[in-house]
Amino acid sequence: MTDSDGKPHQGPAAPDGDPEYADRVYRSVPGVISGVLLLVVAAWLIGDAVVSGTGKTPYVSLAAVPVFAFPVIAYTLRPAVTAGRDRLVVRNPWRTIVAPWASVDALRAGYSVELLAEGRKYQVWAVPVSLRQRKRATRGQGAGAAGHASRIGLGTGQAKRTNPVVQGSPDPTRAWSDQVTAVLQDMAERNAGRPTAAGPVEVRWCWWIIAPTLAGLIALITVIAV
Repeated sequence: MTDSDGKPHQGPAAPDGDPEYADRVYRSVPGVISGVLLLVVAAWLIGDAVVSGTGKTPYVSLAAVPVFAFPVIAYTLRPAVTAGRDRLVVRNPWRTIVAPWASVDALRAGYSVELLAEGRKYQVWAVPVSLRQRKRATRGQGAGAAGHASRIGLGTGQAKRTNPVVQGSPDPTRAWSDQVTAVLQDMAERNAGRPTAAGPVEVRWCWWIIAPTLAGLIALITVIAV
């Protein structure tokens, strides 16, 4: 959240005297859009099959709803990363990882963004790596360093316009995933010393997605077999 001047919204002071800021939430907008589109198309196809289908088709279509819908929700709408003063919450398709900042060893972005905590590695689904954005940012930085930005229309300014800019990023010309990783790494280093940022990593399975998916799969197999 930001104020009218574009600065992060500052709330009341925290117990340690530092200002309290709203949690930062990161998620893939293209992933959310694709998930919504998939659900809309699936709803139309399944609805048509239920209304106009014959024989077992309506029952098979209804049984297939949770088998399709819940995994789509899990992989497109559910993933998100929430960074607060005390902890990092990584919401992946099938489970949620709650890592207090003191337990975070590092965050790194290779072919995917990874959280290293307490000697274990967790993939961060909400921040997908785009090799195209990286190449575009690299071309822009190279052109700016060579002094050709004015002639070919690239450089840091172009990189800022073509790649999304993350608030607080030390280098807004980088790819979005690399900016997010740098911001989270900085937050981990700054907040690790807080007394309230200590504790073990917690991993919670998302049963509200797992259970309906398994139940729907069993129902689908039963309907087809009968």
